[in-house]
Amino acid sequence: MTSSLAIGDFSRATHLSVKTLRNYHRLGLLEPAQVDVETGYRRYTSDQIPTAQIIRRFRDLDMPLGEIAAVLKAPDVRTRNDLLAEHLGRLESELAQTRAAVSSLRSLLQGPPPALDVTHRTEPSIQSAAISSVVDLEDLSTWFQGALGELYATVDAQRIGADGPPGAVIANEFFSDERGEITVFLPAAGSVRPVGRVAPTLLPGTELATIVHRGSHDDVDRSYGALASYVSQRALAVDGPIRERYLVGRHDTPNQTRWRTEIGWPIFDTADSPE
Repeated sequence: MTSSLAIGDFSRATHLSVKTLRNYHRLGLLEPAQVDVETGYRRYTSDQIPTAQIIRRFRDLDMPLGEIAAVLKAPDVRTRNDLLAEHLGRLESELAQTRAAVSSLRSLLQGPPPALDVTHRTEPSIQSAAISSVVDLEDLSTWFQGALGELYATVDAQRIGADGPPGAVIANEFFSDERGEITVFLPAAGSVRPVGRVAPTLLPGTELATIVHRGSHDDVDRSYGALASYVSQRALAVDGPIRERYLVGRHDTPNQTRWRTEIGWPIFDTADSPE
C-alpha cells in the first residue's frame, strides 16, 4: 500500500538531504508526488523510494545529474542500458588512469629509474605527409589520434605507402604553455598530394640526442627527464622543437607494454659519442 511521507521523513528513508531533494525537484529529476500550493511543503510516496535509491547509487558513481535524468526517462531498456554502458566505460577508463598513476608513483618512490641508453643521431630531412595545428594539452589525445588516422588513410588512398614510423614535431610552447604547434608526420614513399588537412611536408634535417621510452605514455616524463639531464650535463642543447618517433604505437598494437617511443632532443654536435 502506497503511503505519503513528508520531505523530512523521505530524506531519512533515502539518505538524501532535504537540500538535495529540493534541488532534484528543481531540476525535474525527482519531483514530489504532491506540493502544497499555499505552504510549498513537499510530500513523497513510498513508491518513490526505489527511484531515490537508484539516483543515489548513480551519484555514488559520479554520474552527472543530466545523465541520470536521461536514464530514468529512457523510452526502452536498450536505450537505458546504452546510457549506463557509456558511463561505466568512462569509469573504467578513469580507473585505468588512476591505476597507471599509482603504479608510476610507486616506481618513482622506489628510486631513480634504470639508466637508459642515449644515442646521438643526425636526422636526415624527411619527405612526409603531415598535419600541423596549434593544440591544447586537454585536446591532444583526440586530435593526435584523428590526425594520425587521417595520414595513414591518405597515403593508403594515394597508394604511396609509409616509409617509416610516424612521428611528431612538438613546439616548446606546448610544454611551457600547455598550448602550441604540433606537426604529426608520416614518412611517405612517394609524392603526397594535398588533401583536407594533409599536406606534403619536407622536415629539415637536425642533430638529435635520442632515448627510447618503453611502454605507455603515462610516465613518459621520466624518459624526458633522463634525456634532459643527459643533454644539460653535457651542455649540448640548442633551441629547437622536440621530435618524437612512434616506433611501436597504438596504430601497431593496443598492448601499451609493447609501445616504443623515441624522444629526440635537439643538440648542436654529434661528434662525441655518449658516455
